[in-house]
Amino acid sequence: MKPHIKEILIGLIIGLAANMAGTYLYIFFFSKLSFESTVQAALENDFLGSLIALGAVLNLIVFFILLKKNQYYRARGVVLATIIAALAILISKFF
Repeated sequence: MKPHIKEILIGLIIGLAANMAGTYLYIFFFSKLSFESTVQAALENDFLGSLIALGAVLNLIVFFILLKKNQYYRARGVVLATIIAALAILISKFF
């Protein structure tokens, strides 16, 4: 595997983890329900995409940290994770 592909995959994993962490943190601080109850309510009331989008805000911070450290391929992986989150939101809105 080429070194830049490996770096992009690492960035993708970091971006997906940051998105999940951001979603969890948002639910932890702003929801009165438990994590499971909030996700269940999001599925039932069609606002799961909004939760994913709020979690993706953390990717912005990670992206700029990686750029500051000159880790451009990892930053590309974070952008790819953000695109995957956007596709997940799109799918959740229409299906």
